[in-house]
Formats: sequence, C-alpha cells, structure tokens
Amino acid sequence: MDAADTAADAAAPEAALALTEEQRKIRRTLRDLLAERTGPAENHAAGATPEGYDPELWARLSSTLGLAGLALPAAYGGAGHGPAALALACEETGRTLAPSPLLATAVLAAPLIAALGTPAQRAELLPRVIDGSLTCALAVPGGSLALALGLTGDNTAEDWSGGGRAGGIQARPATGSEEGDDGTEHGGWRLYGEAAQVLDGHSADLLLVAAHTGGFARSRTLLFLVRQRAGGTPGLVRTRRTALDLTRPHATVELRDARAELLGEEPADVLGALAATGRTAAVMIAAEAVGAAGAALDRAIAGLGPRARPDRPAGHLQAARSTLADLYVRVEAARSLTYSAAREPGPGPEGGPLALAQALEALRATAGEGVRLHGGGATGEREARLFYQRAASDELFFGPARRLRARAAERTGLFGEVAA
Repeated sequence: MDAADTAADAAAPEAALALTEEQRKIRRTLRDLLAERTGPAENHAAGATPEGYDPELWARLSSTLGLAGLALPAAYGGAGHGPAALALACEETGRTLAPSPLLATAVLAAPLIAALGTPAQRAELLPRVIDGSLTCALAVPGGSLALALGLTGDNTAEDWSGGGRAGGIQARPATGSEEGDDGTEHGGWRLYGEAAQVLDGHSADLLLVAAHTGGFARSRTLLFLVRQRAGGTPGLVRTRRTALDLTRPHATVELRDARAELLGEEPADVLGALAATGRTAAVMIAAEAVGAAGAALDRAIAGLGPRARPDRPAGHLQAARSTLADLYVRVEAARSLTYSAAREPGPGPEGGPLALAQALEALRATAGEGVRLHGGGATGEREARLFYQRAASDELFFGPARRLRARAAERTGLFGEVAA
C-alpha cells in the first residue's frame, strides 16, 4: 500500500455510504476543527482537566457546529436530523479519540429526556443541551450500564436497579417537611445508593439516575433528575476514578438522601425507553469505534513503508501488508453495518448491538496490529496503544462483543433455544 492506495481507500467509504452534500459538509467542517484542536498531547491535556474534556472545544462543537442537537427535535432548537448524521459526527470524534460530553449528554441522556420528560422538563432542559450549556450523565447502579440499556441482556428480567432489596439505588417520596428551603425545584423524592462507572459523572451538570421504588408490592424502576447546585448538592458525592482510557472519564456517584425530581410522570415505560436509547447508542458507539479503527489503520499503514522502518526485511513488509489489507476489510464491513443500522427505522433487527460488536472487534484487532508493527517504544506504538485502550474501555462499558452478539441472537431468535 503506497500513498496513492491509501488516498483512494480513504475516498472509497464516503462514496460507498452515499452521503448527502449536507452530511459531507458536516464531516469536512468537523474534521477540520478536530484536526486543529485534538491529538495525543491535546487529548491528554484535556482529559486531565477537572471536566475531563476541553470546554472551549465542546462549546464550538455544540453551539457553533450543533453536534449536541443533530438528532434532537427542531422544536427545541435541534437540527432534527436522523441517527445517520449523529453517527457521522461520532465517527469523526472517534477518529481523533477526542474527549467530550457528546456520548454521555447527547447520546445517552438527551434521548431519555425527550422520550420521558414532561413538556416543562423538555422545554427547560433540551435547549440547554443543544446549545452546550448543560451536560448530563446517566447513572445506573452496580456498573450495569450495558444491561440497563438492554445491550447484553433483558433489562426487564433482571434486577439491575436493586429490585427493592439492599443494594442498587432506592427512591422514596419525600415528606413535606423534607422539601428544603428551595421549594419544589428539585422535586419530591429522595435517593439513596451508589452508581459506579458513570460516564462523565464527575462533571455533568445534571444526573439522570435510575432508581428502584415501590418495594416488593409495586416494584418498578424510574428515572430521576439530580441537579448540580452552586456550592454542592446535599447528599451527593461524586468521585472521579482512574480510567483505562483517559478520554472516557467516569466516576462513582454516591447518593445519601439526595433530593431528586422524577423524570416525566407515572406510569411511564422507563425500561422500554432505556432499551430504545441503548439501540441507538450502540450505533453511535460503533461509529466512534469505526472512526478510531480507521485512524489506527491509517497510522499503521503510514508507519509500514521502507522509509519509516528501513530495518524490516521485505518479506516482513509483505506479510504486514497482507494483514493490513484483511483489517481494512474488517473496518469497512463494520462501517457498512454501522450506517445500515443508523438508517434502519424503528427498533430494527438488533442492528445496533451487532454493529457495535463488529466495530469493537475491528478496533481491537486494528489497534493491536498497530502496537505490534510499531514495537520498540516508538511514538507510533504509544499512539497505537491509545486506540487499543479505547477498544478495551468500550468493551468494559458496553460489551463484551460476544455478549452483544448473544443478546442480538436471542432477540431475533436466530439460533432458537441455543441463544437463550
């Protein structure tokens, strides 16, 4: 593979995806901005900030380019585009491993607010999400994010939110005397429990907390809003944890009778909304992984030429080219599956989890090959390890790939009783 081959390959995916002119413009503009503001050194510096990302870059991504509102309704100031446009943006942020609140805020939290929130909650919160002034995080107990989203199991069949027993996060109505001196702004509920591995949980302005209420008699899981207040929120402790991937910061959230506001009104299909959000989120995370895999492959190709590694024998280079050609096919297959799932209307045949499994495996294989090719502690190896860390981190949060596939097979009945 020489430079001409690489350039031709880079143009092929865009043609194969049949992007509209507007989508091409989004891609070009976003790619130019990310090339200017991101890179290994810039990402490390951004990840080390208290926010875990570059606030100035996020302001430009959200308010100037409108990334946070790409798929949100126009009635609240969003662009009203479909999932394919947001997937395109996620692929670009994945290419650079840019840390940002895009996943936690726009992919996980905002769709739940749009689906379950009252008219007043949507009118208050969604415009602030769209203009970038409000960041959000989804907190579920026990580090069970993939299960809560229905990606690796049936979120209606397992007591991931506590089941009315010890553990999880429990919610109880607050009595009138417990409302506090700030009126009803924070609602009439109290939350007690702990959520681990909350993406952007240390810095988000608003937490969407999945909690169990009703005990055994009226057992149910609901979503609650816990707002960050100036000077701190009583009963809320957020501790940032060491992350395998610095660009995926997460925290442990402790709730000790913290005031909360019910998201939406009862009765509400909270578990159905979480599963629907999970199917879409899987596509967006897959798009990020596809972008990262493509970038890792580009770096491996760039470091393979005789000028880059003059010490390598010709036979080794030929074998490496063959391996990279196979990886290119895997990355493009994952890209095609991802955008097919993004364009699928409605729930679809579990395309999101399948695309995510394929994309995570492609990223892991491509990043691993990059590490092997660049061995010896070179800068190229260190950069390749960043992509491998992203693959490993995403599998911990949303996988592993084998469970994503098993759940999709179970839902579609592909293998009958074997899958179950």
